[in-house]
Amino acid sequence: MSFGSPGSAPSSLPDRLPLPNLPVLRSPRGLGTALTVLLSLCAVVNLLSAGVGVYTWSLTRVLTGDPVTVRDDALAGSGLLSNVAASFQMLSLLVTGVVFVIWFHRVRTNGQVFLPGGFSQSRGWAIGAWFVPFGNLYLPYRIAKETWRAAGRPDQDGSARRASTAPVTAWWLVWVGSTLCDAVVEQLYKRVETPEALGIASGAGAFADLTTAAAAVLAVLFVRRLTALQHTRAMSMYAGV
Repeated sequence: MSFGSPGSAPSSLPDRLPLPNLPVLRSPRGLGTALTVLLSLCAVVNLLSAGVGVYTWSLTRVLTGDPVTVRDDALAGSGLLSNVAASFQMLSLLVTGVVFVIWFHRVRTNGQVFLPGGFSQSRGWAIGAWFVPFGNLYLPYRIAKETWRAAGRPDQDGSARRASTAPVTAWWLVWVGSTLCDAVVEQLYKRVETPEALGIASGAGAFADLTTAAAAVLAVLFVRRLTALQHTRAMSMYAGV
């Protein structure tokens, strides 16, 4: 496959571009597009789940004030809706998580090509960091920041420019916050014995779902921007810029 004449970039980045003594440079655009769709779906699912949580919370408020006005089938229906929403959340999170880790490893590998000395850990940590207890609250963020900086246009001496990592930081802080909220909500549901406790758990669950939806939206921005940065950097490299 021809990459174009010297000094001119090809119209699109091929799926695989070999560089001597470096990892294979592969386009993240296909994975980025799939991930954008999946993350958007996750945001919608969590918004719907938040709505179910608010509905359950409102039922418990009425129940504690005037039990006669709340029918048994209303509570049963809210419980069924909660279970369905939770199932969709788990399924969407699982599928999206798998695709995200694959994309994350690919952009990290590309970063090694763009800036070979710009990383504090090996490429394998782009996968392994997500499974380290407590370490997964920070290690992926550090990898993401290094990958983001490596995708920027380098300075004259070849070092990475100090590009703003605000999009990375915003996504990561909200994601960690949603993870901690989920852990709190799980404990609240374990202690539900009264309508009041169910209302508290449902309200907290709705807040956690909204936080997760926000994290998904910020993740879309992060994925799209980093994918675009890497594509542009690859084009400039093979154009000799």
